[in-house]
Amino acid sequence: MNIPPPPARHRPRLFQGILPLNRANIGNDIIGGIVLAAIGIPEVMGYTKISGTPIATGLYTLLLPAIIFAILGSSRHLVVAADSATAAILAAGLSGLAPVGNPHYLALAEAVAILVAGILFLARVFRLGFLADFLSRTVLIGFLTGVGIQVAIGQLTGLLDLKGGGNQPLQQILTAIEGLPHANHLAIGISLAVLITIQLFERFIPKFPGALLAVVVAIFASWQFNFASHGVNVVGAVPSGLPAIGLPAISASELPQILGIALSCCIVIVAQSAATSRAYAFRYSEGFNENVDLEGLAAANLAAGLTGTFVVNGSPTKTEIVDTAGGRSQVAQLATVAVVLVVILFLTQPISYLPNPVLAAIVFSIGLRLVDTKGLRSIFKTHREEFYLAIVTAATVVFIGVKEGIIVAVMLSLILHVRHSYRPHSAIVIPDEHRLWQTIPVQMGSVSAPGLIIYRFSRDLFYANATFFSEEIEGLVKSANPPVRWLILEARAITDIDYSASLTIRDVAKELAAQNVTFVISGLPPEPRRQFDRDGLTDLIGTDRFFNHLEEALAIFY
Repeated sequence: MNIPPPPARHRPRLFQGILPLNRANIGNDIIGGIVLAAIGIPEVMGYTKISGTPIATGLYTLLLPAIIFAILGSSRHLVVAADSATAAILAAGLSGLAPVGNPHYLALAEAVAILVAGILFLARVFRLGFLADFLSRTVLIGFLTGVGIQVAIGQLTGLLDLKGGGNQPLQQILTAIEGLPHANHLAIGISLAVLITIQLFERFIPKFPGALLAVVVAIFASWQFNFASHGVNVVGAVPSGLPAIGLPAISASELPQILGIALSCCIVIVAQSAATSRAYAFRYSEGFNENVDLEGLAAANLAAGLTGTFVVNGSPTKTEIVDTAGGRSQVAQLATVAVVLVVILFLTQPISYLPNPVLAAIVFSIGLRLVDTKGLRSIFKTHREEFYLAIVTAATVVFIGVKEGIIVAVMLSLILHVRHSYRPHSAIVIPDEHRLWQTIPVQMGSVSAPGLIIYRFSRDLFYANATFFSEEIEGLVKSANPPVRWLILEARAITDIDYSASLTIRDVAKELAAQNVTFVISGLPPEPRRQFDRDGLTDLIGTDRFFNHLEEALAIFY
């Protein structure tokens, strides 16, 4: 869905996320960008533990990709950078193709970002932004919850500063339990201190970047007390300077192997980014175009692949961080880029002292935040069946895989949509004591008046619900007493019919005629009415049996 801009404002082709520039809010935008840098830098470094890429690649996601989206995207709020969901998809897909940490592994990760860019560009060309609506919020909550659980479990060995652990959650849990007696006590203490710091600040001072404080203190302590000499693994040398630009060194024959990974990332990117942009555009009554954002996201991922980093995505959490800090345009993201540039050019030496358990603790906290218990409780209370779909999606991600979870999420979303349309809310229209029309649920034997049934069908007619439509009408006519003389289809909610539905309506009309029941249609919108004409249904039913309003039909019946 595209949200049109306010008519009084002109939307430029470029810099839609910046122009018109609100000079009064530039200070807040800059503050929002600095706050994002303070919270986002530790997070994106942590995401590299999920993606399996060097720590510098996390920082690179906040450089050129962020600048490109600020120029080309339509959303004034969406923050584009590394994301836990796409990082998890990347790692799950690449782990069997190359050793983690190997230069070839990073080259494959870069190639995935470039493929993602190509797929998103195609989606932009064919204006497929609407596909974001086909991943329901229910299964998206389940998917992200599953990713959060998987991410958190994957950091258990990192919290203990242990090697290995495998890729399966049960194996990772067993490795952590078995290794606990042999874990480095200092590493455990560091992990606990970071986790407690993050939780305390999130609870009592949520606007203060607790993760950044933990990182700074840990770096200073590691440098002062030489944690590496006490057996604690540290990040080690981090390259300074800007990333090199170039194509990844992989062969064309490897592209089909990573195409599925790229497609899975694209599904999450389109759904998550569109949902976030839409929410903030609605909040501030601003313009937003999903297809223009696809262009920005595609270019951002191309920039990521060419600058030695991995897939980037629109981040709901980072977007909320900027908004809470007062940022109202992409100026905030450009301010973040400026801070990251300072870090990359001048502060990579201190980062080399950062203990690995600190990053593991940050990522573990991120994983826990992705577990949407509030959303799941809400779904459970109000839509019990959809809750089970969310749980199935989450379980698929945790126990089978992230890519498989994406497939299940899409399939369940489509099934949910078809299920709602397969059993639509039909009704019988009856008059109340004031001769005003109201609806009652369909029950066999129900009539609107002696000899009359007014049947309301509240969905488009298509192959999946056409049989339901014909069987319900047949049952109502057969069970009516006295016999039905007229059946009026109140069709105001029917906006489309497919070929199967057209044949079904033809059969219904013929069957009603054979039983001497007059078939009348009221309120049919113009487009399906033209389809009736093309399919010959108008001639079959009779042009004099179509009415714009129910009252017109009833005037003839009475």
